[in-house]
Amino acid sequence: MPTRTARTAWNGTLQEGSGQVELSSSKIGTYEVSFPKRAADEAGGTTSPEELIAAAHSSCFAMALSSEIGKAGGTPTALEITAEVTLGQKDGGPHITKIALTVRGEVEGLDAAGFDKAAQAAKAGCPVSKALAGVDEITLDAALES
Repeated sequence: MPTRTARTAWNGTLQEGSGQVELSSSKIGTYEVSFPKRAADEAGGTTSPEELIAAAHSSCFAMALSSEIGKAGGTPTALEITAEVTLGQKDGGPHITKIALTVRGEVEGLDAAGFDKAAQAAKAGCPVSKALAGVDEITLDAALES
């Protein structure tokens, strides 16, 4: 399996500095980062480690869920996954305190119980979920759309 790479160039202090995150392997972009915007409600055109984790988790979960649905005899028609990553405080410092995964799917060949079972298996088996095992809470809200 391949190794993927990202690079960050940072200039300045935590509060006044800023940086650029480059998605080096795919070469699809370079994105601005700054701590004040990371901690603010509005991102203002910058990304954050939490947003990048949310992107990684939602896309990994989508792939894992598609696989689990197939194993269960179903066919995914459409899956929409949102990952919300919360940065909070723990032991006096910043800590990712929660990740909430929400999935809505259109699937042929599975009922709601089968879909939920596939979603739970995907949550447990997704490599990014496993990598994030130190997060206090990872929740899953899975539902079929009619």
